[in-house]
Amino acid sequence: MHSTTSPSRRGRRTIAAVTGSAVLALLATACTGSNDAGSTDDSAGGKDVTITFWHGWSQDNEVKAINDNIAAFEKLHPNIHVKAVGNIADDKVNQALRAGGDDAPDVISSFTTNNVGMFCSTKAFVDLKPFLQKSNIDAAKTFPAAMLNYTQFQGNQCSLPLLGDAYGLYYNKKAFAAAGITAPPKTFSEFADAAAKLTIADGDGFRQLGFLPNYHGYETTTEHFLAQYGPAYFGSDGKSGIATDPKVAAMLTWQKGLIDKLGGFDKLEKYRSTFGEEFSAKNPFHTGQVAMALDGEWRTASLADNKPDFDWATAPFPVPDDQAATYGRGYQTGTIVGIARTSKKQAAAWELVKYLTTDTDAVVGFANAIHNVPSTFDALNSPKITSDPNFKTFLDIARNPNSGTTPASANGGAYIVSLQNLGYAYESGKQTDLAAGLAATAKEIDAAIAQAK
Repeated sequence: MHSTTSPSRRGRRTIAAVTGSAVLALLATACTGSNDAGSTDDSAGGKDVTITFWHGWSQDNEVKAINDNIAAFEKLHPNIHVKAVGNIADDKVNQALRAGGDDAPDVISSFTTNNVGMFCSTKAFVDLKPFLQKSNIDAAKTFPAAMLNYTQFQGNQCSLPLLGDAYGLYYNKKAFAAAGITAPPKTFSEFADAAAKLTIADGDGFRQLGFLPNYHGYETTTEHFLAQYGPAYFGSDGKSGIATDPKVAAMLTWQKGLIDKLGGFDKLEKYRSTFGEEFSAKNPFHTGQVAMALDGEWRTASLADNKPDFDWATAPFPVPDDQAATYGRGYQTGTIVGIARTSKKQAAAWELVKYLTTDTDAVVGFANAIHNVPSTFDALNSPKITSDPNFKTFLDIARNPNSGTTPASANGGAYIVSLQNLGYAYESGKQTDLAAGLAATAKEIDAAIAQAK
Protein backbone atom coordinates (compact mmCIF):
# COMPACT_ATOMS: atom_id res chain seq x y z
CA MET A 1 0.00 0.00 0.00
CA HIS A 2 1.31 3.39 -0.92
CA SER A 3 -0.74 6.53 -1.03
CA THR A 4 -4.33 5.39 -0.85
CA THR A 5 -6.90 4.75 1.85
CA SER A 6 -8.89 2.21 -0.05
CA PRO A 7 -7.02 -0.97 0.89
CA SER A 8 -7.96 -0.42 4.52
CA ARG A 9 -11.47 0.69 3.60
CA ARG A 10 -12.04 -2.33 1.37
CA GLY A 11 -10.87 -4.72 4.06
CA ARG A 12 -12.97 -3.11 6.74
CA ARG A 13 -16.06 -3.13 4.53
CA THR A 14 -15.71 -6.87 4.02
CA ILE A 15 -15.16 -7.59 7.70
CA ALA A 16 -18.07 -5.38 8.67
CA ALA A 17 -20.40 -7.21 6.30
CA VAL A 18 -19.65 -10.44 8.12
CA THR A 19 -19.91 -9.01 11.63
CA GLY A 20 -22.86 -6.70 11.07
CA SER A 21 -25.22 -8.63 13.35
CA ALA A 22 -22.80 -8.33 16.25
CA VAL A 23 -22.51 -4.60 15.66
CA LEU A 24 -26.28 -4.29 15.58
CA ALA A 25 -26.59 -6.11 18.88
CA LEU A 26 -24.22 -3.62 20.49
CA LEU A 27 -26.00 -0.62 19.07
CA ALA A 28 -29.51 -1.79 19.77
CA THR A 29 -28.83 -2.15 23.48
CA ALA A 30 -27.69 1.43 23.85
CA CYS A 31 -28.79 3.79 21.12
CA THR A 32 -32.44 4.66 21.07
CA GLY A 33 -34.36 7.87 21.34
CA SER A 34 -34.74 11.01 19.29
CA ASN A 35 -32.33 13.61 18.01
CA ASP A 36 -31.12 16.27 20.37
CA ALA A 37 -30.22 18.62 17.46
CA GLY A 38 -27.39 20.01 19.57
CA SER A 39 -29.31 22.40 21.77
CA THR A 40 -27.10 21.59 24.75
CA ASP A 41 -24.01 23.45 23.53
CA ASP A 42 -23.76 27.13 22.73
CA SER A 43 -20.72 27.16 20.45
CA ALA A 44 -22.75 29.22 17.97
CA GLY A 45 -22.60 32.04 20.50
CA GLY A 46 -18.83 32.08 20.41
CA LYS A 47 -18.12 30.11 23.59
CA ASP A 48 -15.05 27.86 23.42
CA VAL A 49 -15.88 24.19 22.91
CA THR A 50 -13.80 21.10 22.24
CA ILE A 51 -15.23 18.26 20.16
CA THR A 52 -13.78 14.80 19.63
CA PHE A 53 -13.52 13.44 16.08
CA TRP A 54 -12.87 9.73 15.51
CA HIS A 55 -11.79 8.53 12.08
CA GLY A 56 -10.19 5.49 10.47
CA TRP A 57 -7.26 7.00 8.57
CA SER A 58 -3.85 5.85 9.76
CA GLN A 59 -1.19 6.24 7.07
CA ASP A 60 1.05 9.29 7.34
CA ASN A 61 -0.23 11.08 4.24
CA GLU A 62 -3.84 10.39 5.24
CA VAL A 63 -3.41 11.69 8.78
CA LYS A 64 -1.60 14.79 7.52
CA ALA A 65 -4.43 15.46 5.03
CA ILE A 66 -7.21 15.18 7.60
CA ASN A 67 -5.23 17.24 10.13
CA ASP A 68 -4.67 19.95 7.52
CA ASN A 69 -8.43 20.14 6.98
CA ILE A 70 -9.04 20.29 10.74
CA ALA A 71 -6.51 23.12 11.08
CA ALA A 72 -8.25 25.07 8.31
CA PHE A 73 -11.61 24.48 10.04
CA GLU A 74 -10.28 25.71 13.39
CA LYS A 75 -8.96 28.84 11.71
CA LEU A 76 -12.46 29.55 10.40
CA HIS A 77 -14.02 28.65 13.78
CA PRO A 78 -11.54 29.83 16.44
CA ASN A 79 -13.88 28.90 19.30
CA ILE A 80 -14.24 25.26 18.19
CA HIS A 81 -11.31 22.97 18.97
CA VAL A 82 -11.10 19.50 17.46
CA LYS A 83 -9.47 16.54 19.18
CA ALA A 84 -8.85 14.04 16.37
CA VAL A 85 -8.26 10.34 17.03
CA GLY A 86 -7.30 8.14 14.06
CA ASN A 87 -7.22 4.46 13.16
CA ILE A 88 -10.61 3.81 14.78
CA ALA A 89 -12.64 0.82 13.58
CA ASP A 90 -16.42 0.50 13.89
CA ASP A 91 -16.29 -1.94 16.80
CA LYS A 92 -14.56 0.72 18.92
CA VAL A 93 -17.16 3.26 17.85
CA ASN A 94 -19.98 0.99 18.93
CA GLN A 95 -18.43 0.34 22.32
CA ALA A 96 -17.91 4.08 22.89
CA LEU A 97 -21.49 4.90 21.91
CA ARG A 98 -22.73 2.32 24.36
CA ALA A 99 -20.59 3.68 27.17
CA GLY A 100 -21.20 7.38 26.49
CA GLY A 101 -19.49 9.87 28.77
CA ASP A 102 -17.01 12.64 28.17
CA ASP A 103 -14.57 10.41 26.28
CA ALA A 104 -17.11 9.35 23.66
CA PRO A 105 -16.75 10.89 20.18
CA ASP A 106 -18.90 13.73 18.92
CA VAL A 107 -18.15 13.28 15.21
CA ILE A 108 -17.47 9.84 13.75
CA SER A 109 -16.14 8.85 10.35
CA SER A 110 -16.40 5.26 9.11
CA PHE A 111 -15.18 3.42 6.01
CA THR A 112 -18.06 0.98 6.42
CA THR A 113 -21.08 2.03 4.39
CA ASN A 114 -22.57 -1.39 5.18
CA ASN A 115 -23.21 -0.19 8.74
CA VAL A 116 -25.20 2.93 7.80
CA GLY A 117 -28.53 1.12 8.13
CA MET A 118 -27.65 0.17 11.69
CA PHE A 119 -26.30 3.61 12.60
CA CYS A 120 -29.56 5.14 11.35
CA SER A 121 -32.13 2.62 12.56
CA THR A 122 -30.71 2.41 16.08
CA LYS A 123 -30.34 6.22 16.18
CA ALA A 124 -26.67 5.86 17.09
CA PHE A 125 -26.12 8.76 14.66
CA VAL A 126 -28.49 11.72 14.60
CA ASP A 127 -30.59 12.51 11.54
CA LEU A 128 -28.79 15.35 9.75
CA LYS A 129 -31.81 16.62 7.81
CA PRO A 130 -32.63 19.35 10.37
CA PHE A 131 -29.00 20.54 10.26
CA LEU A 132 -28.95 20.54 6.46
CA GLN A 133 -32.21 22.50 6.34
CA LYS A 134 -31.00 25.04 8.88
CA SER A 135 -27.83 25.53 6.81
CA ASN A 136 -29.86 25.81 3.57
CA ILE A 137 -28.07 22.81 2.02
CA ASP A 138 -30.01 20.84 -0.60
CA ALA A 139 -28.45 17.38 -0.27
CA ALA A 140 -29.73 16.15 -3.65
CA LYS A 141 -28.07 19.08 -5.42
CA THR A 142 -24.87 18.78 -3.36
CA PHE A 143 -24.02 15.06 -3.43
CA PRO A 144 -24.23 12.45 -6.23
CA ALA A 145 -27.27 10.19 -5.93
CA ALA A 146 -25.36 6.95 -5.24
CA MET A 147 -23.45 8.63 -2.41
CA LEU A 148 -26.67 9.93 -0.86
CA ASN A 149 -28.11 6.44 -1.19
CA TYR A 150 -25.41 4.79 0.92
CA THR A 151 -25.45 7.50 3.59
CA GLN A 152 -29.15 7.22 4.52
CA PHE A 153 -31.66 4.58 5.53
CA GLN A 154 -35.44 4.71 5.13
CA GLY A 155 -35.47 8.49 4.94
CA ASN A 156 -33.05 9.02 7.83
CA GLN A 157 -30.00 10.93 6.57
CA CYS A 158 -27.86 9.96 9.53
CA SER A 159 -24.54 10.43 7.71
CA LEU A 160 -23.01 12.30 4.79
CA PRO A 161 -20.39 11.31 2.20
CA LEU A 162 -16.76 12.17 2.93
CA LEU A 163 -14.88 11.21 -0.26
CA GLY A 164 -15.70 8.09 -2.23
CA ASP A 165 -14.55 5.22 -4.38
CA ALA A 166 -15.67 4.48 -7.93
CA TYR A 167 -14.97 1.28 -9.84
CA GLY A 168 -13.98 0.97 -13.49
CA LEU A 169 -11.92 -0.97 -16.03
CA TYR A 170 -8.12 -1.00 -16.16
CA TYR A 171 -6.58 -2.34 -19.36
CA ASN A 172 -3.09 -3.14 -20.63
CA LYS A 173 -2.55 -1.05 -23.78
CA LYS A 174 0.42 -3.18 -24.90
CA ALA A 175 -1.68 -6.35 -24.69
CA PHE A 176 -4.57 -4.64 -26.47
CA ALA A 177 -2.29 -3.64 -29.36
CA ALA A 178 -0.86 -7.16 -29.63
CA ALA A 179 -4.39 -8.59 -29.80
CA GLY A 180 -5.53 -6.03 -32.35
CA ILE A 181 -8.02 -4.38 -29.98
CA THR A 182 -8.26 -0.66 -30.67
CA ALA A 183 -10.65 0.56 -27.95
CA PRO A 184 -11.90 -0.58 -24.53
CA PRO A 185 -15.06 -2.72 -24.70
CA LYS A 186 -18.32 -1.02 -23.84
CA THR A 187 -20.77 -3.95 -23.75
CA PHE A 188 -20.48 -7.38 -22.19
CA SER A 189 -20.40 -9.12 -25.57
CA GLU A 190 -17.50 -6.90 -26.64
CA PHE A 191 -15.88 -7.55 -23.27
CA ALA A 192 -16.14 -11.34 -23.63
CA ASP A 193 -14.61 -11.17 -27.12
CA ALA A 194 -11.76 -8.97 -25.84
CA ALA A 195 -11.13 -11.22 -22.83
CA ALA A 196 -10.85 -14.25 -25.13
CA LYS A 197 -8.52 -12.47 -27.60
CA LEU A 198 -6.30 -11.33 -24.73
CA THR A 199 -6.01 -14.81 -23.25
CA ILE A 200 -2.76 -16.63 -24.10
CA ALA A 201 -2.51 -20.30 -23.14
CA ASP A 202 0.56 -21.84 -21.53
CA GLY A 203 0.28 -25.62 -21.30
CA ASP A 204 -2.77 -26.34 -19.18
CA GLY A 205 -2.67 -22.82 -17.76
CA PHE A 206 -2.18 -19.26 -18.97
CA ARG A 207 0.68 -16.99 -19.86
CA GLN A 208 -1.82 -14.13 -19.90
CA LEU A 209 -5.51 -14.10 -18.98
CA GLY A 210 -7.80 -11.52 -20.51
CA PHE A 211 -9.85 -11.08 -17.33
CA LEU A 212 -10.52 -13.07 -14.16
CA PRO A 213 -14.28 -13.03 -13.48
CA ASN A 214 -14.19 -15.33 -10.41
CA TYR A 215 -15.73 -13.77 -7.31
CA HIS A 216 -12.58 -14.31 -5.24
CA GLY A 217 -10.61 -12.24 -7.76
CA TYR A 218 -10.13 -9.24 -5.45
CA GLU A 219 -12.65 -6.63 -6.65
CA THR A 220 -14.71 -8.91 -8.91
CA THR A 221 -17.53 -9.24 -6.38
CA THR A 222 -21.24 -9.73 -6.91
CA GLU A 223 -22.10 -6.17 -5.89
CA HIS A 224 -19.47 -4.61 -8.15
CA PHE A 225 -20.72 -6.55 -11.17
CA LEU A 226 -24.38 -5.90 -10.30
CA ALA A 227 -23.82 -2.14 -10.37
CA GLN A 228 -23.56 -2.46 -14.16
CA TYR A 229 -27.14 -3.79 -14.22
CA GLY A 230 -28.88 -1.44 -11.77
CA PRO A 231 -30.77 -4.09 -9.78
CA ALA A 232 -33.49 -3.69 -7.17
CA TYR A 233 -31.93 -5.27 -4.10
CA PHE A 234 -35.10 -4.63 -2.11
CA GLY A 235 -38.72 -4.05 -3.04
CA SER A 236 -40.94 -1.23 -1.79
CA ASP A 237 -42.07 -3.61 0.97
CA GLY A 238 -38.48 -3.96 2.20
CA LYS A 239 -38.27 -7.59 1.09
CA SER A 240 -35.29 -8.90 -0.87
CA GLY A 241 -35.74 -8.41 -4.60
CA ILE A 242 -32.94 -10.65 -5.84
CA ALA A 243 -35.23 -13.55 -6.80
CA THR A 244 -37.77 -11.35 -8.60
CA ASP A 245 -35.52 -8.84 -10.38
CA PRO A 246 -34.30 -10.60 -13.55
CA LYS A 247 -31.15 -8.44 -13.57
CA VAL A 248 -29.67 -10.43 -10.67
CA ALA A 249 -30.09 -13.76 -12.44
CA ALA A 250 -28.77 -12.15 -15.63
CA MET A 251 -25.58 -11.03 -13.89
CA LEU A 252 -24.93 -14.40 -12.27
CA THR A 253 -25.55 -16.13 -15.61
CA TRP A 254 -23.25 -13.71 -17.46
CA GLN A 255 -20.42 -14.16 -14.97
CA LYS A 256 -20.70 -17.96 -15.09
CA GLY A 257 -20.75 -17.85 -18.89
CA LEU A 258 -17.56 -15.78 -18.96
CA ILE A 259 -15.86 -18.25 -16.62
CA ASP A 260 -16.80 -21.10 -18.96
CA LYS A 261 -15.64 -19.17 -22.03
CA LEU A 262 -12.20 -18.52 -20.52
CA GLY A 263 -11.43 -22.08 -19.46
CA GLY A 264 -13.71 -23.07 -16.61
CA PHE A 265 -13.80 -22.46 -12.88
CA ASP A 266 -11.12 -24.94 -11.80
CA LYS A 267 -8.60 -23.76 -14.39
CA LEU A 268 -9.17 -20.11 -13.50
CA GLU A 269 -8.94 -20.82 -9.77
CA LYS A 270 -5.64 -22.61 -10.27
CA TYR A 271 -4.30 -19.58 -12.13
CA ARG A 272 -5.66 -17.25 -9.44
CA SER A 273 -3.58 -19.12 -6.86
CA THR A 274 -0.46 -17.75 -8.56
CA PHE A 275 -1.45 -14.11 -8.02
CA GLY A 276 0.35 -11.80 -5.60
CA GLU A 277 -1.23 -9.57 -2.97
CA GLU A 278 -3.93 -7.19 -4.22
CA PHE A 279 -2.35 -4.09 -2.72
CA SER A 280 1.22 -4.68 -3.83
CA ALA A 281 3.42 -4.49 -6.93
CA LYS A 282 2.63 -8.21 -7.40
CA ASN A 283 -1.02 -7.48 -8.18
CA PRO A 284 -1.78 -9.58 -11.31
CA PHE A 285 -2.62 -6.52 -13.39
CA HIS A 286 0.70 -4.93 -12.46
CA THR A 287 2.60 -8.10 -13.40
CA GLY A 288 0.76 -8.60 -16.70
CA GLN A 289 -0.86 -11.86 -15.60
CA VAL A 290 -4.26 -10.36 -16.44
CA ALA A 291 -4.78 -7.84 -19.23
CA MET A 292 -7.96 -6.29 -17.85
CA ALA A 293 -9.08 -5.67 -14.27
CA LEU A 294 -12.05 -4.25 -12.38
CA ASP A 295 -10.70 -1.88 -9.73
CA GLY A 296 -11.14 1.42 -7.95
CA GLU A 297 -9.63 4.83 -8.53
CA TRP A 298 -6.84 4.22 -6.00
CA ARG A 299 -5.20 1.79 -8.44
CA THR A 300 -4.10 4.76 -10.55
CA ALA A 301 -1.80 5.87 -7.72
CA SER A 302 -0.50 2.35 -7.15
CA LEU A 303 0.36 1.92 -10.83
CA ALA A 304 2.07 5.31 -10.91
CA ASP A 305 4.18 4.23 -7.94
CA ASN A 306 4.97 0.71 -9.15
CA LYS A 307 5.54 1.61 -12.83
CA PRO A 308 4.78 -1.66 -14.66
CA ASP A 309 6.62 -2.31 -17.93
CA PHE A 310 3.59 -1.50 -20.12
CA ASP A 311 1.28 1.42 -20.83
CA TRP A 312 -2.16 1.19 -19.29
CA ALA A 313 -5.40 3.14 -19.32
CA THR A 314 -8.80 3.27 -17.67
CA ALA A 315 -12.40 3.29 -18.89
CA PRO A 316 -15.83 2.64 -17.42
CA PHE A 317 -16.54 -1.05 -16.89
CA PRO A 318 -18.75 -2.50 -19.66
CA VAL A 319 -22.51 -2.86 -19.31
CA PRO A 320 -25.06 -5.47 -20.46
CA ASP A 321 -25.80 -5.31 -24.18
CA ASP A 322 -29.45 -4.46 -23.55
CA GLN A 323 -28.38 -1.50 -21.39
CA ALA A 324 -25.73 -0.06 -23.71
CA ALA A 325 -27.10 3.46 -23.17
CA THR A 326 -25.99 3.31 -19.51
CA TYR A 327 -22.29 2.89 -20.41
CA GLY A 328 -20.29 5.12 -18.10
CA ARG A 329 -21.88 3.87 -14.90
CA GLY A 330 -20.06 2.06 -12.10
CA TYR A 331 -20.19 0.94 -8.50
CA GLN A 332 -19.66 3.57 -5.81
CA THR A 333 -18.91 3.42 -2.12
CA GLY A 334 -16.93 5.58 0.28
CA THR A 335 -16.34 7.04 3.70
CA ILE A 336 -19.25 8.35 5.74
CA VAL A 337 -19.35 10.84 8.60
CA GLY A 338 -22.00 11.50 11.23
CA ILE A 339 -22.74 12.96 14.64
CA ALA A 340 -23.14 10.72 17.69
CA ARG A 341 -26.55 10.89 19.35
CA THR A 342 -24.75 10.89 22.70
CA SER A 343 -22.86 14.10 21.84
CA LYS A 344 -23.68 17.13 23.98
CA LYS A 345 -21.99 19.43 21.46
CA GLN A 346 -23.98 18.76 18.32
CA ALA A 347 -24.04 22.34 17.06
CA ALA A 348 -20.25 22.47 17.03
CA ALA A 349 -20.10 18.91 15.68
CA TRP A 350 -22.34 19.93 12.78
CA GLU A 351 -20.02 22.81 11.89
CA LEU A 352 -17.17 20.31 11.47
CA VAL A 353 -19.28 17.83 9.51
CA LYS A 354 -20.59 20.60 7.27
CA TYR A 355 -17.07 21.87 6.59
CA LEU A 356 -15.55 18.46 5.86
CA THR A 357 -18.38 17.36 3.57
CA THR A 358 -19.50 20.53 1.76
CA ASP A 359 -16.61 23.01 1.67
CA THR A 360 -15.35 22.61 -1.89
CA ASP A 361 -11.70 23.41 -1.21
CA ALA A 362 -11.67 21.08 1.80
CA VAL A 363 -13.16 18.20 -0.20
CA VAL A 364 -10.88 18.78 -3.19
CA GLY A 365 -7.74 19.10 -1.11
CA PHE A 366 -8.51 15.93 0.82
CA ALA A 367 -9.37 13.99 -2.35
CA ASN A 368 -6.14 15.08 -4.05
CA ALA A 369 -4.06 14.17 -1.01
CA ILE A 370 -5.33 10.61 -0.61
CA HIS A 371 -6.32 9.83 -4.22
CA ASN A 372 -10.03 9.30 -3.62
CA VAL A 373 -13.02 10.59 -5.56
CA PRO A 374 -14.56 13.87 -4.32
CA SER A 375 -18.03 13.57 -2.85
CA THR A 376 -19.80 16.75 -3.99
CA PHE A 377 -20.77 17.94 -7.46
CA ASP A 378 -18.86 21.19 -6.94
CA ALA A 379 -15.69 19.33 -5.95
CA LEU A 380 -16.03 16.88 -8.86
CA ASN A 381 -16.23 19.87 -11.21
CA SER A 382 -13.51 21.92 -9.52
CA PRO A 383 -10.55 22.95 -11.69
CA LYS A 384 -8.33 22.15 -8.68
CA ILE A 385 -9.10 18.43 -8.65
CA THR A 386 -6.45 16.05 -9.95
CA SER A 387 -7.76 15.19 -13.39
CA ASP A 388 -5.25 13.23 -15.44
CA PRO A 389 -7.12 11.16 -18.06
CA ASN A 390 -6.92 7.90 -16.09
CA PHE A 391 -8.25 9.43 -12.87
CA LYS A 392 -10.87 11.47 -14.75
CA THR A 393 -12.57 8.20 -15.68
CA PHE A 394 -13.56 7.76 -12.04
CA LEU A 395 -14.70 11.36 -11.65
CA ASP A 396 -17.03 10.79 -14.60
CA ILE A 397 -18.32 7.53 -13.08
CA ALA A 398 -19.06 9.37 -9.82
CA ARG A 399 -21.01 12.03 -11.74
CA ASN A 400 -22.97 9.49 -13.77
CA PRO A 401 -26.61 9.34 -12.62
CA ASN A 402 -26.77 5.64 -13.54
CA SER A 403 -23.97 4.71 -11.14
CA GLY A 404 -25.15 2.68 -8.19
CA THR A 405 -24.28 1.24 -4.82
CA THR A 406 -25.47 -1.36 -2.34
CA PRO A 407 -28.30 0.14 -0.27
CA ALA A 408 -28.30 0.23 3.52
CA SER A 409 -30.17 -2.45 5.42
CA ALA A 410 -31.13 -2.98 9.04
CA ASN A 411 -28.47 -5.65 9.56
CA GLY A 412 -25.56 -4.13 7.72
CA GLY A 413 -24.02 -6.02 4.82
CA ALA A 414 -25.35 -9.46 5.73
CA TYR A 415 -27.50 -9.54 2.58
CA ILE A 416 -24.40 -8.91 0.45
CA VAL A 417 -22.65 -11.86 2.12
CA SER A 418 -25.68 -14.08 1.43
CA LEU A 419 -25.65 -13.14 -2.25
CA GLN A 420 -21.88 -13.61 -2.47
CA ASN A 421 -22.25 -17.09 -1.00
CA LEU A 422 -24.77 -17.96 -3.68
CA GLY A 423 -22.36 -16.59 -6.27
CA TYR A 424 -19.57 -18.82 -4.98
CA ALA A 425 -21.83 -21.86 -5.14
CA TYR A 426 -23.12 -21.08 -8.64
CA GLU A 427 -19.79 -20.22 -10.28
CA SER A 428 -18.19 -23.41 -8.93
CA GLY A 429 -21.05 -25.67 -10.01
CA LYS A 430 -22.14 -26.58 -6.49
CA GLN A 431 -25.48 -24.88 -7.14
CA THR A 432 -26.93 -25.69 -10.57
CA ASP A 433 -30.52 -24.45 -10.11
CA LEU A 434 -30.11 -20.67 -10.14
CA ALA A 435 -33.80 -19.87 -9.66
CA ALA A 436 -33.98 -22.12 -6.60
CA GLY A 437 -30.75 -20.66 -5.25
CA LEU A 438 -32.03 -17.10 -5.63
CA ALA A 439 -35.34 -17.94 -3.96
CA ALA A 440 -33.60 -19.60 -1.02
CA THR A 441 -31.14 -16.74 -0.66
CA ALA A 442 -33.92 -14.13 -0.74
CA LYS A 443 -35.70 -16.07 2.00
CA GLU A 444 -32.47 -16.16 4.03
CA ILE A 445 -31.98 -12.40 3.61
CA ASP A 446 -35.56 -11.61 4.66
CA ALA A 447 -35.35 -13.84 7.73
CA ALA A 448 -32.06 -12.26 8.85
CA ILE A 449 -33.44 -8.73 8.46
CA ALA A 450 -36.63 -9.62 10.32
CA GLN A 451 -34.55 -11.03 13.16
CA ALA A 452 -32.43 -7.88 13.26
CA LYS A 453 -35.51 -5.69 13.55
